[in-house]
Amino acid sequence: MVTSTPTRIVVVGGVAGGMSCAARARRLDESAEIIVLERGEHVSFANCGLPYYVGGEIAEADSLLVQTPERLRAALDLDVRPGHEVVGLDAEAREVVVRTDHGEERIGYDALVLSPGARAVRPPLPGLDSSRVRTLRTVDDAVALREQVDEGARRAVVLGAGFIGVEAAEALAAQGVATTLVELTPHVLPPLETELAWPVTEELLGLGICVHAGAGAQKVIAGIDHDVVVLADGTRLEADLVVLSVGVRPDTEVFERAGVATERGAIVVDEHGRTSLPGVWAVGDATVSTDPVTGVRRPVALAGPANRAGRLVADHILRPHTARPVPQPLGTAIVRVGGLTAAMTGANRAALDGAGIAYRTLHLHPNQHAGYFPGADQIHLVVHVREEDGLLLGAQAVGTDGVDKRIDVLATAIRHRTVVADLIDLDLAYSPPYGQAKDAVNLVGMVGANVLDGTLRLWDARDVDDVLAASLVLDVRSAGEVATGILPGALHVPHTELRGRLQEVREAAAGRPVRVMCASGVRSAIAHRVLVQAGFDSASLSGGTLTLRAVLGDRAATLLAPRVHQPA
Repeated sequence: MVTSTPTRIVVVGGVAGGMSCAARARRLDESAEIIVLERGEHVSFANCGLPYYVGGEIAEADSLLVQTPERLRAALDLDVRPGHEVVGLDAEAREVVVRTDHGEERIGYDALVLSPGARAVRPPLPGLDSSRVRTLRTVDDAVALREQVDEGARRAVVLGAGFIGVEAAEALAAQGVATTLVELTPHVLPPLETELAWPVTEELLGLGICVHAGAGAQKVIAGIDHDVVVLADGTRLEADLVVLSVGVRPDTEVFERAGVATERGAIVVDEHGRTSLPGVWAVGDATVSTDPVTGVRRPVALAGPANRAGRLVADHILRPHTARPVPQPLGTAIVRVGGLTAAMTGANRAALDGAGIAYRTLHLHPNQHAGYFPGADQIHLVVHVREEDGLLLGAQAVGTDGVDKRIDVLATAIRHRTVVADLIDLDLAYSPPYGQAKDAVNLVGMVGANVLDGTLRLWDARDVDDVLAASLVLDVRSAGEVATGILPGALHVPHTELRGRLQEVREAAAGRPVRVMCASGVRSAIAHRVLVQAGFDSASLSGGTLTLRAVLGDRAATLLAPRVHQPA
């Protein structure tokens, strides 16, 4: 019987996307010959677990191996070939050229799936060829780093404060290594908004990690006993080891030469993962994705989207008429930093500004569970919504507990194109140890709805200098709170006294707008409603002094100077 089902599926690259595709293909077709070609020693390992092995939380390197060729052969009858590097592709002959320790060979295919992943970026800096400079992309990298620590490395410099860089720095510090984290951009975890990166930086400092942001490395000077990393601002950092973690780029040159269409090195695919060549699909870090919020085309180097794409590509190869399209990833990501968790989904300010999308930003600091239950702590939330209709565009959060839950709910809402007011109606699990009757996500909906319908008007902490120059700042916190710091020229009236002191506010404003502030934005929102209904031009500080201090950073110590409470 004639069948259109391919008899041989060749997958180039294992780990997330490639192995998911191979495993799904086997479950769909027992008769297919499925070959996985992996240039490294390990075909299926936990990339995301590498820093935790360096830090000692994962004790054995073998624990990082998700599957072995032997187990994959036994369970799924997959022909997995480590040490097989694809160095050429002949699309017309439907063959790949493979280099092994025994020479080169050509392997034919009916369907070819490219999952080459990404490789660490190595900027053109002098000295990066030093033996003390390492990356953290493979199990071998992690083993080598830990060996250097075990052999006596006591000073480390991590270049790049993205997710892997931050995790590597924490791992090294946990092993007693004096660690400096260097980041070219103004703050660590560059995709995070400034006001959320600040508490993360404070946490890193609390772990004993020196953070040097705003100046990248200029060169590495190799020495006999140690290297010296020289930064652009002239800072010199002595290092027994250097971790290079300044980003990744798609590892696609072989396939570009064969005619696979790319954009800035990333493979162009359609909604089913098909490349520009017939019979060739691609998945994972090396492919172009379209941001569902901004429309920007870029690769997304995350395990979750790669795994899901691999499964869907296998579906399209073997069941093309019923295969679902590969969804465009939001870039949902999470990282642990000491006792904090930072997470994000959707677009941040920079992406929205770049795409020319008008938006409003909401800042909230709700507890992760009932305030009266032991262990209550704040989640610091930043949510962006489209100005015209409140469509959710992006969300970020930092906190000690409950961050993952809220970001996952918001990621789901963004995926389904939810408007912010609809969050009010979400029926979320509540019990004092787990949440509040008005969950943090519900509160985002309430604040967002108030902003969109005009009930609440916000002013942004980034505009503090303009506000001080043109408005009366009304601080409605308690006397004790004000004693810890108040903006210059601000009038202090506790929110519980405001209704009886409106004339005092009117005289102090002298025709100027009134900009209200409290600790987190709750009391100032109440005060704003009182002021508006009394005829004032009023707005409430989004996120209160918690957000203001994070935006100001080191400047907060001088601008928010302690002041003795002024009695009425």
